[in-house]
Amino acid sequence: METQWLAFAFAALMVTLAPGPDTFLVIGNALSGGVRRGLATVAGILTGGLFHVALFAFGVARLLMYSERAFWTIKMLGAGYLAWLGVKALRSAFAARVEADPAAASEPSLRPSLWRSYAQGVLTNALNPKIAIFYLAFLPQFLAPGPDMAMQSIAMIAMHYAIGTVWLSLLVIGASRMAGAVRSTRVARALDGVIGAMMLGFGAKLAWSSR
Repeated sequence: METQWLAFAFAALMVTLAPGPDTFLVIGNALSGGVRRGLATVAGILTGGLFHVALFAFGVARLLMYSERAFWTIKMLGAGYLAWLGVKALRSAFAARVEADPAAASEPSLRPSLWRSYAQGVLTNALNPKIAIFYLAFLPQFLAPGPDMAMQSIAMIAMHYAIGTVWLSLLVIGASRMAGAVRSTRVARALDGVIGAMMLGFGAKLAWSSR
């Protein structure tokens, strides 16, 4: 049993380190908005993870595996949202802007950004049906047969998101320390361009993917 958990933890770590939409969203928000916006995004991603845990626990995730219509609907919603984030970032990359003034930021103006970052994290994660399908295909090889398989599954998914939370939080800290460079208009535009292109790429990949 301990061997199975260690094997799963290692596999989950490898999956977590592979860059995806969550990674670029967290880095982008941390670079543009600092630690608070980055951590708000991580909190949203974790909330989206709880959504997948609930789907798995109640067996709803199997619907995405066996229902082509349900899978296609959620998949296209997720792809459309990633594409929207990508287009938004690309528009920002090509829009005229002035140099950022650190003194201009005020506490009340940060609140909408924090909620927006949180919502972005939730939607980016929750609207990706590939996550639910991944767990259905990935977890059984690590589960020990028995009446507590459902609890094992939930615990392993929770472990995966705990590892992901630590990793993404480290990215937030690292990216926020580089935020000073983003105050340069040229660097900020380049960053928006890269993130926009990556989000469009992830959206296209999700839209064309199959179960």
